[in-house]
Amino acid sequence: MDGKLFARIGAVVFVALAITATAVEMTRDKTPAARPDLLQPVAQAEDPLRAELVRCQQLGEGGPRDVTCLRAWAENRRRFLAPGARPSGRLPSAASPQAPSPNAEAANP
Repeated sequence: MDGKLFARIGAVVFVALAITATAVEMTRDKTPAARPDLLQPVAQAEDPLRAELVRCQQLGEGGPRDVTCLRAWAENRRRFLAPGARPSGRLPSAASPQAPSPNAEAANP
């Protein structure tokens, strides 16, 4: 067979593949599929330990000298290291401080 014939067959196959890929891409739906688990945040019950950890995080260097923070960190380690334990979520970053709850200040002597 001639080399030109192979080149022509290769060109026809390439064009056919390009047309098929274009047709498949044009028939796709452009809107992304909605994932219900990403759209609706899960409502979590208020955890007093979590609130205390956030308060301790906001104390900065004063946290290690605060007795209630030491207790909260010990309880958090106990929960985290318990067999079958799973973290419930991340604490808010220190860049977005939140006001400490009045209950946390009243409990601190």
